[in-house]
Amino acid sequence: MYQNTEKYALTNCTLLDGMEQMQPRTGMCVCIDGTRIAQVVAGNAPAGWRTIDLGGAYVMPGLINLHVHLPASGKPKKKASDPKKLVKLITSNGLMRRIGVKMCEGYAKTELLSGVTTIRTVGGVADFDTTIRDLSAAGKILAPRIAASDMAVSVPGGHMAGSLAYEAKTPEEAAAYVEKIAEAKPDLIKLMITGGVLDAEVVGEPGVLRMQPELVKAACDKAHALGMNVAAHVESPEGVRVALENGVDSIEHGAQPDEEILRLFRERGAFQVATISPALPYALFDRSVSHATYEQQENGKVVFDGIIALAKANLANGVPVGLGTDTGCPYITHYDMWRELYYYVKYCGVTPAFALYSATLLNARLAGLGNETGSIEEGKAADLIVCDRDPLADLSALRTLRMVVRQGWRVENPAPKKMPEVERELDRFL
Repeated sequence: MYQNTEKYALTNCTLLDGMEQMQPRTGMCVCIDGTRIAQVVAGNAPAGWRTIDLGGAYVMPGLINLHVHLPASGKPKKKASDPKKLVKLITSNGLMRRIGVKMCEGYAKTELLSGVTTIRTVGGVADFDTTIRDLSAAGKILAPRIAASDMAVSVPGGHMAGSLAYEAKTPEEAAAYVEKIAEAKPDLIKLMITGGVLDAEVVGEPGVLRMQPELVKAACDKAHALGMNVAAHVESPEGVRVALENGVDSIEHGAQPDEEILRLFRERGAFQVATISPALPYALFDRSVSHATYEQQENGKVVFDGIIALAKANLANGVPVGLGTDTGCPYITHYDMWRELYYYVKYCGVTPAFALYSATLLNARLAGLGNETGSIEEGKAADLIVCDRDPLADLSALRTLRMVVRQGWRVENPAPKKMPEVERELDRFL
């Protein structure tokens, strides 16, 4: 069982507490009792605590990734596979289901070993996400805390239809699929409202509206009645407007904003989850590397620019912007959340401290977990990471960690398995 019952203190820490105005505080001590942070004090540990001297290393909250698809690794492929066939195979019988769950468990563990102590899944296979969530919560597997969505709701011909999403033809079917998903008690519902780069038919039109407003409203109304928020895949301005007008709580990805869109965000109390990572390879890689078509590359640029433009506009207008990687897309692995912070600084102009705050306490609040995790405070879950260099000076310090702590359970010198070819190509854009 991965459940900490120990009482120990991390001493001689340089503390980054996860707050928006965080500054490094040297000579700090974080006392952990079981799964919780018991005390945060300056100087030495109180009497009676077993100490672990970190020699001045940087201690901060574990990262939170708000946009994860567990069933895929992010390994690039020269030829596109058929997701419908793969999902049909992996859910065909009990043995294949167990294999599928085990595979997703492995990817969740990779997230944790990379310093991500909480993930929010937004489209998965069957009920694999909630199954892994419950195993992790019970300490039966080594994995992050999971806010899970399980299967999404799409429409025939829509994004991920028939693989990671059900195909609703009518408002009644959309509501019924939400009820079906809710049987496993997920934490949120995911809608696939627009298409994306891969299914755009012409240059300049990624994110074509696939789910009509009445279906969006029916799904949102049912989800809200059942006590769940709704996240939506959206990659066009029309899609953003339809989503917000009909009850969606978070826009995953985004598109070029206008005054109406910004007004809707504010009026609805919605937020954006910016995902710069998955758009970058399509937009900026040479096509001989990404294996994208000309149309996909051009549309990748539209989406890349749209996500960044919306994030900048939202930041300027007081609309919350969370961070996620869209892990599972080509070149987007389960161990590279730190790159999303780096891109946020590079392309949106925020400070490293704000990026780290966004990936910790702000992300926790947006996921509804702000009272549980996201900052190093007395009473919160002992979810934290340790690195030897100052991430506020160089976010790549988060690339190699000395320690990951998940509800008090320590993993020393975590070493997630990495893909050299992916590292090599992505490092060109640092």
